[in-house]
Amino acid sequence: MIVAHLDLDAFFAAVEELESPELRTKPLVVGGDPHGRGVVATANYEARRYGIHSAMSCAEALRRCPAAVFVQPRHTLYRTYSEDVWSTVREIVPTVERTGIDEGYLDLGEIARDFSEARALAEAVRTTVRVRTRLTCSLGVGTSKVVAKIASDRRKPGGLTVVRAGRESEFLAPLNMRLLPGVGPRSAERLRRAGIETVGGLAALSDRELQTLLPGKVGRVMRDRARGIDPRPLELGTERISISHEETFDRDIGDPERLHSELRRMASRLAEHLSKRHQSARTVTTKLRYPDFSIRTRSTTLPIGTDDADRIATLACTLLDRALHDRPGPLRLVGVGVSGLEEHHQLSLAEGF
Repeated sequence: MIVAHLDLDAFFAAVEELESPELRTKPLVVGGDPHGRGVVATANYEARRYGIHSAMSCAEALRRCPAAVFVQPRHTLYRTYSEDVWSTVREIVPTVERTGIDEGYLDLGEIARDFSEARALAEAVRTTVRVRTRLTCSLGVGTSKVVAKIASDRRKPGGLTVVRAGRESEFLAPLNMRLLPGVGPRSAERLRRAGIETVGGLAALSDRELQTLLPGKVGRVMRDRARGIDPRPLELGTERISISHEETFDRDIGDPERLHSELRRMASRLAEHLSKRHQSARTVTTKLRYPDFSIRTRSTTLPIGTDDADRIATLACTLLDRALHDRPGPLRLVGVGVSGLEEHHQLSLAEGF
């Protein structure tokens, strides 16, 4: 498993800076009323120099920085920016688990064959998000969710940290145990009284010591995570509105006939899937990934759905040719997908003869 955790940097504040560029050089706090009981939602990096952070009272933030600018959160606006970010990310990494408006996990392993390719892929995500949305994000890459999440916070803002397989313990061991997701104030205090301050100290606990300090299943989970062990998969939505197949090649392919052959094979599998489920599809999409990880997609929508393999293949190949005309070159991956799924197949006149 190779997974990345993506975290948008000071997201609410970054959006406000895009909307009002004059705020970029000022300490900015997004939150409630500093003269009431408001709480800081986030602060830009200029404000963080004064020790202002999320969940702090706005009154305390004002005390620390009387010159700070306070703005009320605009959640509808933030959701719009967030959707732009995640639609951009999915063009590069299709499988994503969003855990919040500004963070989520990316399944790099379905595209990258090793950690060198995963680093290049994460770099492509980071760069494309910045170019397309003008927002910066930090990414951590590892063999599990817990490692990736902790890694994403190590080089903020706009950084990338890659923890290769076998290096998890080395990376985690020196860190303060409070950085480990799931270790709350009570657990931390209990461990601290036992002389344990670091993730490595928690990872080294024997079964007997663990049972005394953190009894039950929670303690075992925390120790596993301290050792970089976290079997949780990405949690994806169950509703299926499209199906697709794609192939990453061992070597880049530039021969159109071979690419057509791959698409025809995939179209046959898609048609079989549709037929078994008594479904038809109105939209056919061809996906191309170039050696630099950039992606192009071309789609066409039919007036009436189809589950015919030849028709899907013909459309997919035509879309491929269109995309290659716009940008010629060898490909790292091709894929074909269908969407606009319908439960009942309607026979068009063309198909009836």
